[in-house]
Amino acid sequence: MNKSFINHTLTIMLQNEAGALARVAGLFAARGYNIDTLTVAATADQSISRLILTLRGDDASITQVLQQTRKLVDVVEVSHQPAIPEVA
Repeated sequence: MNKSFINHTLTIMLQNEAGALARVAGLFAARGYNIDTLTVAATADQSISRLILTLRGDDASITQVLQQTRKLVDVVEVSHQPAIPEVA
């Protein structure tokens, strides 16, 4: 079985509280995912932060990690942007 690993971009809105980022990053680390890029910024609502990350994986594993991320107590919303094919 040949799995196709492609880049995925996830946007996670989470409560702006101490330890929230660590819990999200810990979820990915515990499941063996390597976060390629990570950006965190404030939103207009000071109680919410926007976390944007990219990682590589197949569609099934990304679906699974999306479901697990949504279960975290600090997470308000999770969205997945479709991968754009890379040009060599």
